[in-house]
Amino acid sequence: MTRIYIVRHAEAEGNLYRRIHGQYDSLVTPLGYRQIEALAKRFQAISVDAVYSSDLYRTRMTAKAIYQPKGLELHLETGLREIAMGGWEDQTWGEAARVDSQQMAQFSRGELAFESPGGETFPVLQERVLNTYYRLAQENEGRTIVCVSHGVAIRVAMTAFYGYPLEEMNRILPSDNTGVSCVEFKNGTPRVVFYGDGSHLGEELSTLGKQTWWRKQDATTPLEDQNVWYRPWEPVKEKKLYDTYRQEAWRSIHGAEEPFPGDAFYEAAKKAAEEMPGAVMVAMVGDEIAGLLQMDLERYAEEKAGYIPFCYMNADFRKRGLGIQLIGQAVVTFRPMGRDKLRLRCSPDNVLAERFYKRNGFRIIGPATDSKVSLNLMEKYIGYTE
Repeated sequence: MTRIYIVRHAEAEGNLYRRIHGQYDSLVTPLGYRQIEALAKRFQAISVDAVYSSDLYRTRMTAKAIYQPKGLELHLETGLREIAMGGWEDQTWGEAARVDSQQMAQFSRGELAFESPGGETFPVLQERVLNTYYRLAQENEGRTIVCVSHGVAIRVAMTAFYGYPLEEMNRILPSDNTGVSCVEFKNGTPRVVFYGDGSHLGEELSTLGKQTWWRKQDATTPLEDQNVWYRPWEPVKEKKLYDTYRQEAWRSIHGAEEPFPGDAFYEAAKKAAEEMPGAVMVAMVGDEIAGLLQMDLERYAEEKAGYIPFCYMNADFRKRGLGIQLIGQAVVTFRPMGRDKLRLRCSPDNVLAERFYKRNGFRIIGPATDSKVSLNLMEKYIGYTE
């Protein structure tokens, strides 16, 4: 008999930023690293003979919790990768739903007809991962192994292990990040011992506990966890929009007495948008404007840092978990430019904002030296580390 523990990777950028990261190589989030610590404690008393992982960063980092403390080596298996999403890779879920609502509905409902442009279908994915598990079970007869994989890849495998037809994959709800399943193979026949156990996480470390999208089986149902999509800001048509948002943010920091330098702010944003349309983006939820993200492509470039001079959420969309998605858009803008850090400024009096940034990986690196009021310069590392 071979016992296989199947582990979903820790929370990664796609989970947090609500972006489609099938085989896009995203990083682990600050919460994800805390989940990895909890996973390591869970496996302390479990005897393991070998550890296998998808070759993507988020699974490799998660696998460290198990193979390093036990002095084992990590075996990489591309067959454990997530479903390839083709042309949808690194798009926001909101953008995919806007552009191709039918395919998105088919994906959400687990329909076999689903196929992203240039990506894999569910049957192709299932064949790939099942071939991998059956081969590893045979190669490790009489041993206990761990396989670290991805959400959809695990679900299609567990559908088969439970004996369900692939058309019924939605009977298998998503596992939490670092959720653990156990399958025993005897004479080539799998038996599910348990699935998606996240008891090592508790409420504080659970990703799914903070979300509701995974409970929605009908993709036509409006999701409570709304997904943002982006379009370039139009400087001429949307000057008033920019001025209104900027002035509100200025007043909240400087008060009504300090003159608002609206023209200077607008001209800087207009110049950035003309040089690169993606430098200033309007965040949309459906057909409604949810916020604005402005990025400075030149400042701190010599330090390999990307700078966010302005990040704003419309009052109607605050406290709905959308703000972090704007940070995600900045990450995917600056990382391809070779930037490994994000920087922004935050008032020390804005306790809620500072807490939000710290929770999502930012730290204070010093005071902002070019401001008339007290502002902290905050930084988040967005590069890869092994």
